[in-house]
Amino acid sequence: MDGTGELFTDFIAALPPAIPTLTARYPIDEFLDYDALVAFVEKIFPTTPFLVVAESFSSPVGVLLAAKRPPNMKGLVLCAGFVSNPMPRLAMVATIFASSALLRMNPPEWILRKYLIGESAPATLVQQLSGAIRRVKRTVLLERAQAVINCDAKNALSATVTPMLYLQGRQDCVVDAKSVDEIAARRADMQLKVIEAPHLVLQCAPRDSAEAIMGFVNSLRD
Repeated sequence: MDGTGELFTDFIAALPPAIPTLTARYPIDEFLDYDALVAFVEKIFPTTPFLVVAESFSSPVGVLLAAKRPPNMKGLVLCAGFVSNPMPRLAMVATIFASSALLRMNPPEWILRKYLIGESAPATLVQQLSGAIRRVKRTVLLERAQAVINCDAKNALSATVTPMLYLQGRQDCVVDAKSVDEIAARRADMQLKVIEAPHLVLQCAPRDSAEAIMGFVNSLRD
């Protein structure tokens, strides 16, 4: 949800060198709703065939982009993705974070480990995640949390036809199996790959994620 693009370094490094990548870096001091983010990302679309990889908060962006059926978009990968509020309890969490005192605080390490990166995550990942979160204006983070709560991209998902892969973290306690089932119900052809990882799949299991995505890419070439 930080949107800085700083947390994809290990995942990109795990991809074959011949695979070019573009990272969408969201504004850190301005809130853009999902429709505005779609327009924002469209501006960096390459003119050659490409694949969209959308993780967590950005998964509705990927779905909305796919629903527009760009001619060069050949596939969509959702990582810990959802098309409606994945955890209704987030509404209560967002209300608590609305406190001005809490908005000035950085998330403690135990919260990052419990909900996002797991207890075994290296200290370097904790530092990277904390640093990325600190860069984003607190009110922007709160508004993004509210966007997740209000998210409804189910109809957009039903309008997609591009091949789709879903990467699910086996230990994900933010986006549970109900969100996966909701997507699979509308896209029965969706490929599912379960990764041994918590919520931030690409950050916690970059090599396994890269391998799964390259397998998906190769299946599109067959």
